[in-house]
Amino acid sequence: MFTVQPRAVRLCLVVAVAAFLAACSVLRGTPLVTYELSGPPADAKANSTSGVQILVPEPTAVQMVNSDRIVVNTGLRVSYYPGAQWPDRLPVVLQNKLIAAYEQSGRARAVGRPGEGLSIDYQVLTDIRAFTYDASGHSADVEIFAKILNDRTGKVVGSQLFTATVPLSQDSAEAVVAGLDQALQSVLGEMVAWSRTRFR
Repeated sequence: MFTVQPRAVRLCLVVAVAAFLAACSVLRGTPLVTYELSGPPADAKANSTSGVQILVPEPTAVQMVNSDRIVVNTGLRVSYYPGAQWPDRLPVVLQNKLIAAYEQSGRARAVGRPGEGLSIDYQVLTDIRAFTYDASGHSADVEIFAKILNDRTGKVVGSQLFTATVPLSQDSAEAVVAGLDQALQSVLGEMVAWSRTRFR
């Protein structure tokens, strides 16, 4: 009678597991490189602090932008930049950057996100209209529409579209991320400066 040796069984299992992992690796493809955006611009710091408390909800965005991938626009065709991703969904990333920008501005007593128990004076409501690499025009484009809502009266006290375009000299993930980061810094600086006059 033929008897299977335990060592042979273990060897077969090891080979089977290795083959399975290799197949999974091929199916997954090359791992994505994660890119982070920098903090708010250094010149956003203000010299005085107001007593308002600000709520910054997660920005809204269309489904294509509401992901952790970098959007590429080539005219009527929209895709994702290969091999690159953000550390989280873009609205979550931008919410963190917006909060940091308002905190650094020194124009609020407290800044937070929903669920943190703040007694809110104003909400900064934002919609991501564009955060893309324009492959046809070779530029990084950022468009964020912002509204300031008086949380005590329910009235919108200001709204504005903020845009920035940064020309790119090369087509690479590093260049695209750097361009989008530069455009975002411009938008954040303008947004914080604009909203200061709406907080009373």
